[in-house]
Amino acid sequence: MFSTPFVLSFALLLSLPLLFLLAPRILPPRPLPISLPDELDDLSLFRRASLSSISRSTGNGNGGGVSHLATSTKTPLPKIAFLFLTNSDLVFQPLWEDFFEGGGGRRDKQKHLYNIYVHADPTVVYSNPVVPVGSVFENRFIAAKRTQRASPTLISAARRLLATALLDDDQNSFFALVSQHCVPLHSFRFVYHSLFASQPAESSIGLGFGYGSTRYDHQIKYKSFIEIIADEPNLPERYKARGEKVMLPEIPFDEFRVGSQFFILTRRHSLLVIKDRKLWRKFRLPCLNTESCYPEEHYFPTLLSMKDPKGCTHFTLMRVNWTNSTGGHPHTYHPAEVSPQLIYKLRVSNSSSYSYLFARKFSPECLAPLTEIAHSVIFRD
Repeated sequence: MFSTPFVLSFALLLSLPLLFLLAPRILPPRPLPISLPDELDDLSLFRRASLSSISRSTGNGNGGGVSHLATSTKTPLPKIAFLFLTNSDLVFQPLWEDFFEGGGGRRDKQKHLYNIYVHADPTVVYSNPVVPVGSVFENRFIAAKRTQRASPTLISAARRLLATALLDDDQNSFFALVSQHCVPLHSFRFVYHSLFASQPAESSIGLGFGYGSTRYDHQIKYKSFIEIIADEPNLPERYKARGEKVMLPEIPFDEFRVGSQFFILTRRHSLLVIKDRKLWRKFRLPCLNTESCYPEEHYFPTLLSMKDPKGCTHFTLMRVNWTNSTGGHPHTYHPAEVSPQLIYKLRVSNSSSYSYLFARKFSPECLAPLTEIAHSVIFRD
């Protein structure tokens, strides 16, 4: 008969293939690290964007998006940069096309008031990656890298979008980060007016729709719309996700913040984000407790709270329903829930001055019912 040691060794040998097969399904996924080549590549992009902004603000150099200024006698119009962060198909692209189109022949006027940038995870196989010719999304995909939830790669992707938009056009004055699951709740005209004309500014310059001077975002001091929360119940666990004292001394617990992943930043805050090295060195570290680690919800609120808390509204214009959330994901709306009443409800904000401008999270099947009420409800404001 076989000896006991032999049986144990043979059983262990047979179990190894089974272990390799089942381990990925049993163990939680390891956070995706930031490789040195990716880090150096990003730093190069951030440096170019920073230097370009400095050059433009001092009147030296003539980077992309500003060549027309030398011959134009009109005051350049400020723009909104829409930053799409996605790891799946842009299923709501037709709805966004209608949003930018504006209806009533407004596209020719509105196309000078926005830019679009898309960061699509290059490791994902998209079912319909080809953007139709003439689409506002055509040629708007930036050089992207792999992303993963509960890892600093989502921070890197957002910073990459900000840097690209800063480098591309110096009239980009607001930078709105959205996902493939986000939809607009108002017309573009309403969104533009809300951002540029409605909020108090440190200037006597009045802004109507499509007018005003915000070149380099210095003449008018707008605020960024980013959620910043200091008393979230799970804040201690989130703070210690990388280790008990890993965030020290740069980030004491009483300065650690949490907030929504999606935001609308001013140009000066976007520059602040891509120039940051100090806090990034902490947030790029891998998480030990992935259940409490959402770097993209921590980095931006903490950085802006530490650097310029009065320059932020501390609330977001992205409506998210966390009722009955599962696995860290918010409520997902399905076609049966889509109605004019839902849109009206999602618009309502606690702010006395602002309506929610966007909302998430919608299932792909919601495209048809949303399209049906787009012009009669969503864009009729």
